[in-house]
Amino acid sequence: MSSTATQPGPAPASLKEADMKGALVPGNKPRAGLAWRILQICASLRVTVVLFVLSFLLVFWGTWAQRDESIWAVVNSYFRWWFVWIPLKPLTLELIDLPVYIPFPGGWTIGSLLMINLLAAHAVRFKLTWKRSGIILLHSGIVLMMLGEFVAAFQIEGRMSIPEGHSSNFIESDRTMELALVRRLNDKEQEEILISGSRLRQHDGKPIVDPQLPFDVEVVRYLVNSDLGPADLVSQPNLATVGIGLRQVAVEKSETTGVDPTQAVEIASAYVNLKRKDTGESLGTYLVSAWFSYLLMPPETVTVDGKKYDISLRNKRAYKPYTIHLTRFTHDKYPGTEIPKNYQSDVRLVDPTTGENRLVKIYMNNPLRYEGETFYQASLYPMGKGTVLQVVRNPGWLMPYFSTAMVTLGMLVHFGIMLVNFVNRRLA
Repeated sequence: MSSTATQPGPAPASLKEADMKGALVPGNKPRAGLAWRILQICASLRVTVVLFVLSFLLVFWGTWAQRDESIWAVVNSYFRWWFVWIPLKPLTLELIDLPVYIPFPGGWTIGSLLMINLLAAHAVRFKLTWKRSGIILLHSGIVLMMLGEFVAAFQIEGRMSIPEGHSSNFIESDRTMELALVRRLNDKEQEEILISGSRLRQHDGKPIVDPQLPFDVEVVRYLVNSDLGPADLVSQPNLATVGIGLRQVAVEKSETTGVDPTQAVEIASAYVNLKRKDTGESLGTYLVSAWFSYLLMPPETVTVDGKKYDISLRNKRAYKPYTIHLTRFTHDKYPGTEIPKNYQSDVRLVDPTTGENRLVKIYMNNPLRYEGETFYQASLYPMGKGTVLQVVRNPGWLMPYFSTAMVTLGMLVHFGIMLVNFVNRRLA
């Protein structure tokens, strides 16, 4: 019997190869070659860990960079861009200070790769079953949260500064400047010619030439953050040759960094030399500053070929079809202190295009929402009695709420299913 018994032996080579490929194993589906391997690499947990480590390093170095840069400069260069050149100084914890920069993936790159990794993991490993419903819902909330951050990068923020008893129909950008040349056509209409602040800031000594400009503009000096001082008390040379600049001098200040406890608003100034287009003759070097509008000072006036132009450096404006009039501003403090207790603006909203005309009270946790924009009570007018309203337009403002709710519900469903299964096993 022993000589005729079937002896255990190795499985056929063809079957072992088939098992290794997964083609003949019950429940396995034939997989494509290169495309499936790429998908498996994208879904790898090792890739997830590497991306999380990169994101931690990016947050660390981005936070460190705020010692030398402003918050929004770091946000735009580190987190809302595809790559960033990190200086050697924060990489070495300020032990080495050399003009050397190391390339590193930015927030958009890491976020996009994390989303690809998550979707690939669902395609490779996860199945659409009831037991996986909590995980699927949780991960869907995370994807929605990441998309919400991408949409939030395109939100519009600004402010509306209104002295008490005055009206405003434009929103000013918090971080973008412009040089405005305004010619009044009549009592109700005016013509504006604008030069962006980035063009002023990146001047190379050559005049700015444009057919719409009544004269060429040469930027002598641009100050991102500045203060004003009397010309006879400031020791630095005065670059202005005409206008207010003969009495006031712009003094450069360091830019506000992310670690500055005051987070003061940066107020830009510039010295511009205006030249005739035909002859290149200088019309004078003017001092233009955002301080002038804060101090309610009239802009400089330049006359060319019989036409008068008001020239001013101001925050970039976006005009609206409606007007907000500040009837009353309340600034309450706690007794015996300078700690603000309440800011409140009583305004009248008038929109001729829709017939809107109503009184609104704006205070903390009670903003005004109109035409997709939200007006928050932010601060008081820098010089004089008035209000500063923070204006935000964010098309994806509901996405964080929905994503948080989905993540919370997904965790409850997942742990609830696990609890029910555990109880059933204990009872069995």
